[in-house]
Amino acid sequence: MQVYLDFEKPVAELETKIQELRRLSEEGADIAPEVEQLQGKIHEALKDTYGRLSAWQKTQVARHQDRPHFGDYVARLAEDFVPLAGDRTFAEDPAMQVGMGRIGRRSVMLIGHEKGRGTEGRVKHNFGMARPEGYRKAIRGMKLAERFGLPVITLIDTAGAYPGPDSEERGIAQAIAASLDCCLGLGVPLIAMIVGEGGSGGAVALAAADRVVMLEHAVYSVITPEGCAAILWKDQDKAKDAAEALRLTAQHLSDLGVIDEIVPEPLGGAHRDPLATIDAAGTVLRRHLDALAGQAPDKLINDRRRKFLEMGTNL
Repeated sequence: MQVYLDFEKPVAELETKIQELRRLSEEGADIAPEVEQLQGKIHEALKDTYGRLSAWQKTQVARHQDRPHFGDYVARLAEDFVPLAGDRTFAEDPAMQVGMGRIGRRSVMLIGHEKGRGTEGRVKHNFGMARPEGYRKAIRGMKLAERFGLPVITLIDTAGAYPGPDSEERGIAQAIAASLDCCLGLGVPLIAMIVGEGGSGGAVALAAADRVVMLEHAVYSVITPEGCAAILWKDQDKAKDAAEALRLTAQHLSDLGVIDEIVPEPLGGAHRDPLATIDAAGTVLRRHLDALAGQAPDKLINDRRRKFLEMGTNL
């Protein structure tokens, strides 16, 4: 069942009409001309709507429940995927997925947040908000990749690390810092792709990479718009204003030099055509893997650190 966002109501009405016409076709009516006309209107409505999305609307698109998640990318892009479990210290964290597989002809380490689907899946994966053991598992994966000379790909989709008492008790801040440090000192290529939400330290812990790319309607910010609004205005209803102020869209971040590339999404967002989105992401990932292949560890580390140290110096 298609889930529509508030600003997609004109599209919803047109697609409802098509469904009604198709019910009539079961009675023998010729609906082809009407359906073709309506589909043209839907295309124009999507083009108009998605051509002028606000930052808050892009945040809603980035959170859409039908956007492809980590498991979807792995299933379509990676062969012979072998998941790793546990951080060798405390427990397994389903919100953070780690494993080895092959993309094209290259063996890679894949790491990313998994939000889960449906109520049961989201609760199991804690809505993609990892605890300390999740980030320690990610570090374990990165170090294993370095040992075997495997490039690392991180797929980021989280509102932030889990801030609950148990997470704080087990050292979430330290785990995020350690993950960030591991990224910056990694002697193999590291490519980060923000596929949905990229929120706060929970996202940047996997994004200090040689290449940082974003899907067209993904968002990446220091805090969620709701969190920003609650702090600055004591009013979460100001989330729309906060989204604009945070400059969290891929287009803003490309202009600021925070990300290296924007991956176009199908018309109407990744949730309308997940497979096309994943294929486009795979093309970009393979291109960056090829570009970074064969570089010496010292060069990778020095270039990566310089990239982040120079960020913002030309503004």
